[in-house]
Amino acid sequence: MAAIADDISINTLIGSGSFIRGDMRIAGFIRIDGDLDGNLETTGRVIVGEKARIRGDIRSLVITIGGIVQGDVIAPEGVNILSTGVVLGTVITRKLVIEDSVLFSGSCFAVNDQDLFDAALSEYNNRKALSRSLASAARSQI
Repeated sequence: MAAIADDISINTLIGSGSFIRGDMRIAGFIRIDGDLDGNLETTGRVIVGEKARIRGDIRSLVITIGGIVQGDVIAPEGVNILSTGVVLGTVITRKLVIEDSVLFSGSCFAVNDQDLFDAALSEYNNRKALSRSLASAARSQI
């Protein structure tokens, strides 16, 4: 019963005018109305408010985007991009809803089949790991 209660109550709020630099790991539901320069990972839901700006990847159960996300979005249970939303990156989900007037630039994989979703997520994780390894090797040669 506690998991259901946590799912509908916002545990963390980043208010308008706030700026956070760095990666965040949150247990539960988070709403962002400020700026985040870093990755966000949560076991719950995410709401990106209309004035929010995020530069980093987001991993959550479900995400609703009304602001700007410059990074990849992975949400197995669903991604909802509102008419005020902007996404510049990859979206991987099993359910995708995009309203009119959305700006979306990137790639999208949305399939309501768990096995296909898991395969796409595994391929995405492998590509990210490879690009991090190549970037690290390039930096060490400088």
